[in-house]
Amino acid sequence: MSQTTQTEKSTISTDAEWNRLYLNGERSPDDRNSLVVENPATHEQIATVPKGTVEDVSNAYDIATTAQTEWAERSPGERATVISRAVEVLRDNRESILELLAVESGTTKTKGVSEFESAAGITQEAASFPTRISGDYRASNIEDKENLVKREPVGVVGVISPWNFPLHLSIRAVAPALAAGNGVVLKPASDTPITGGLLIARVFEAAGLPDGLLNVVPGRGSEIGDRMAGHPAAGVIAFTGSTAVGRQVAKQAVDHLAYPAMELGGNGPHVVLDDADVEKAVDAGAFGTFLHQGQICISINRHLVHESLYDDYVEALTKKAASLPVGDPTTEETVIGPIINESQRDQMLGYVEETVDAGATLEVGGAAVSLNDIDGTTTQAGDFDTAATPGDANGSFVLPTVLSGATNEMAAACNEHFGPIAPVIPFADTDEAVELANDTEYGLAASVYGNDVGRAQRIADRIDAGMVHVNDQPVNDEPHVPFGGYKSSGIGRFNGDYVLDEFTQPKWISVQNKPREYPF
Repeated sequence: MSQTTQTEKSTISTDAEWNRLYLNGERSPDDRNSLVVENPATHEQIATVPKGTVEDVSNAYDIATTAQTEWAERSPGERATVISRAVEVLRDNRESILELLAVESGTTKTKGVSEFESAAGITQEAASFPTRISGDYRASNIEDKENLVKREPVGVVGVISPWNFPLHLSIRAVAPALAAGNGVVLKPASDTPITGGLLIARVFEAAGLPDGLLNVVPGRGSEIGDRMAGHPAAGVIAFTGSTAVGRQVAKQAVDHLAYPAMELGGNGPHVVLDDADVEKAVDAGAFGTFLHQGQICISINRHLVHESLYDDYVEALTKKAASLPVGDPTTEETVIGPIINESQRDQMLGYVEETVDAGATLEVGGAAVSLNDIDGTTTQAGDFDTAATPGDANGSFVLPTVLSGATNEMAAACNEHFGPIAPVIPFADTDEAVELANDTEYGLAASVYGNDVGRAQRIADRIDAGMVHVNDQPVNDEPHVPFGGYKSSGIGRFNGDYVLDEFTQPKWISVQNKPREYPF
């Protein structure tokens, strides 16, 4: 055990010290290179965390492998109790966690509450896993033989998580893996090492998780990512991130025959049919596009609207986008917070500029502003005159953007722009809508909006995506339903029994009850 006190070890706040690695329940010495954690809204330093090394990753896997053997032998009730206590710790620290999400990842209150509740719900669901793991009995073709199939933990799960929903997307792998009897090595994104990693370690430690089962190694993917994905002790590598990086992670995982559980990129269409209520379709479309500044893999990337409603939809969506408050994410009324870093900002604004150059019309937004440009704590997006300078980057806040006259081939539509950007594309009939929706390498999430629910559902059935939502938008996740995509959007599924199947492995045991006769 660490020599620090239990109170110190379980401190969860913006004022806490986060400058130690978390290995074997101990916080290793901090005399090493550090990652500077900045508030993306202000660029002020909020913490420093240790930058893990390749040796740290190897050490973490060794520790997890040793600790996992005893953990797997614990009774289901013991493991369930620890996971349930983690839910209590999360809820006891709710306000502090929301503050950490705001200052580390630019999370607004609406998004923060959603992320927190998703993380708590997934952890609560995982608490039922120890008693849900079940085997099977299969009759045998051989006389007096029984076939028993049981499920065992894979051993150690390596988790590489992203910065956009750091708490949720880390814990959706960590909690089920632990509940199933595995050890875990977690590498959070370098932009969010606290809410995506060190915070979670403190939550589970306070819940009574034995030392060594959850090890957190912050660091840059370019420096330690290969070792994380390619360590031979990992039975599963759970990765959430871009498709390009995911392909490399998957290759490294399968090189040592680990299962790659991949949730990758998306290019979600929001299909608005000719019988849709425009106002309601716009409400859904705006939420699915602009929540968390569009930095969500399942957000709406393209609005596909029937030509009969197109002008009305563009007008209403533009008005909605212009009304959204932009500002400090710690302020209650803020809807549009900062982009996580300048690289992401520049990429999305580049897509906007290319799309306008290709012939689309910039209706609103299309540029970035700074806190200095904001009057008070928030300013409505439409108050900024940016139409003359699409792509201008003056700060960290990309204004909610609507692009009319767009086509599927334009940069903001064919790429996963990962920003508060809404290219609106017309279609003439249902077949064209489906063709446009499927004209992408991705197949993660989509939505269909129309008055005739049966018709909308039939269209949903034709869309090549792992998750399609009728008369809603695609930013949905529930702890007990499968989350994942088709095509280049990933491999496998998270949540419920689906992730439990991935974090355990079947074992066949046959029992010959009477001596068997053999042919020689």
